[in-house]
Amino acid sequence: MLISLAASLISIGSSQGLQAEDWPWFLGPRHTGESSETQLNLDWSKAEPPTVWKQPVGTGYSAPSVLGERLVVHHRMGDEEIISCRSVTDGAEIWKYAYPSTFQDPYGYNNGPRCSPVLTTDRCYALGAEGMLVCVTMADGKLIWEKDLRKEFSLPEWFFGVGCSPILDGNRLIVLVGGQPNSGVVAFDVADGKVLWQAVGKNTWDGTQTDEGDTYKWLGDEMVVSYSSPVIAEIHGKRHLLCLVRQGLVSLDPETGEQNFSYWFRARVHESVNAARPLVIDDQIFLSAAYQVGSALLKVGADGKSYTEVWRDKKNLLTHWSTPIYVDGCIYGFSGRHENEGELRCIQLSDGKVLWSSTGFNGDLSDLARDRTTGNIVEAKTGKVIPYPFFGRGSKIRAGNKFIVLGERGTISVVDVDKEKFVEHGRFFLSEIDYPAWAAPVLSNGQMYLRSEKWLVRIDLLVK
Repeated sequence: MLISLAASLISIGSSQGLQAEDWPWFLGPRHTGESSETQLNLDWSKAEPPTVWKQPVGTGYSAPSVLGERLVVHHRMGDEEIISCRSVTDGAEIWKYAYPSTFQDPYGYNNGPRCSPVLTTDRCYALGAEGMLVCVTMADGKLIWEKDLRKEFSLPEWFFGVGCSPILDGNRLIVLVGGQPNSGVVAFDVADGKVLWQAVGKNTWDGTQTDEGDTYKWLGDEMVVSYSSPVIAEIHGKRHLLCLVRQGLVSLDPETGEQNFSYWFRARVHESVNAARPLVIDDQIFLSAAYQVGSALLKVGADGKSYTEVWRDKKNLLTHWSTPIYVDGCIYGFSGRHENEGELRCIQLSDGKVLWSSTGFNGDLSDLARDRTTGNIVEAKTGKVIPYPFFGRGSKIRAGNKFIVLGERGTISVVDVDKEKFVEHGRFFLSEIDYPAWAAPVLSNGQMYLRSEKWLVRIDLLVK
């Protein structure tokens, strides 16, 4: 059976010269959080872009995915996880597929899905917070197959549920399942969900030397689950499936699951996760994590089976969950484990040097006040409500020479892609997109989509 990948449809030209794209899976068509769309309104210094519609949704941290005239959001309402297909025109529901869920986050965060749906012209793949992997039709949401990963694999207890967005590679749907002893990464047949191969776990990490110089001993009850999504890249003519799991980075052959190499990259703190996706720049791989792990740059050998560590820095960029973006010799990303540590930083790829950092606010805090009734931040002199001044642990996407930034308390901003300094071109906020605004922005066909724990919003970014 042929699967029509959305990548074949992501570039749509028009007579007006508009370059538009779909956003059919996590972090967009190239899995990098970057869009090639043009003719966008990305100067909000005088006026904010118009909101087209807002629709209530259930809880969850998963960003929506968009293909053509349809958007799919995975959310939870009551005791059900719901895959909901909406019209991009007005947000109205076209179909839904629901199934029961009893997941409760052990740390008190919300209980909804964390993973973005994967869309093709005929299918939608979705992964729920407690490991239900579902394939339904894009036409009407009818079930094709489903897999309860908890029942089919040995999954140790996790911290925050399942948080890895799957990726497609030909006839394979690749998921960082996190199963013991060697089911950390699993490839499923897109046709029927059958396991094609499984890899990563005891065979990968038992006997590995850690950062502290100790030899790691596999005990059999380790968490293998990852909150980072895999990525496939060609390096020296060889295709690599790069997976940042709990213990570190693993390179696999995406067709067979055969291991190329592994690299220990994890915190000493037990309650920690790797969540940002690896970045591939030519023959180099960039990694970053919070919990005092920091960042690393690896250079892959010509044989595809080896690497050298170019540099390692535990302080320059500590990415919690938002994947950094590479542009012209620099990495731009959010650093900080906690909200009050959050900074947007620019670091130099070659040596990891921090070129600049910003909390998102460069003014005088005495000019601001908090409204005791509403809790809103206001101008001290006028009482005017303004966006929250700090980004915290924000997220961002890139369009051309601009970043669209979403702060975790709902501040929506445009920032220059500039290695010299932090330059902003306006910001605004919507009451519907409030804390915790942890789902990454989505950009498709000139429209930005944002979701919070209660709302899904469409904002028009086309130049008028």
